[in-house]
Amino acid sequence: MKLDIVANSGNDEFYTPEYAIMPIIPYLKTRNYKKIWCPFDSNKSNFVKILLENGFDVVFSHIENGEDFFEINMDCDCIVSNPPYSIKAKVFDRLFSLKKPFAMLVGVVGLFESQQRFEMFKNNTFEILYLNKRVAYFKSYSEQKPSLNPPFSSVYVTSMVLPQQICFERISKK
Repeated sequence: MKLDIVANSGNDEFYTPEYAIMPIIPYLKTRNYKKIWCPFDSNKSNFVKILLENGFDVVFSHIENGEDFFEINMDCDCIVSNPPYSIKAKVFDRLFSLKKPFAMLVGVVGLFESQQRFEMFKNNTFEILYLNKRVAYFKSYSEQKPSLNPPFSSVYVTSMVLPQQICFERISKK
């Protein structure tokens, strides 16, 4: 099930509200990651803004600017974003091949349900940060009103970020 089909939007470019970014910040700080790459983001991204506000050096890239995550490499300590839902398996494959710490906010539905993804996660080190509420994504930075309340939970799938394989955090929607 693709997010763009669920939302009937024609694409899977959905943006992350600030409250869904806050839970990962303490873990990034604890690991002392300084330079963060947001590979699916523009300067309007809440990931970029929140990370900058929390003292991180942030570099960002987006396919609309000709910066293809699968073709470029950035000098960074950690990679953080909300990747396009329809290519999340390909994104994780690339992330594991880069062997850099990462934190990706993704829908949990279908995460391990293909043989390819099952083997990929089985053969790599990763952690999961569960959130206590569903994330309501939005389509417009100007309004930032929820345009999608997905019928599934979102989690951070991370590598070399969390102190144990499964962690739990509460989010406060405002």
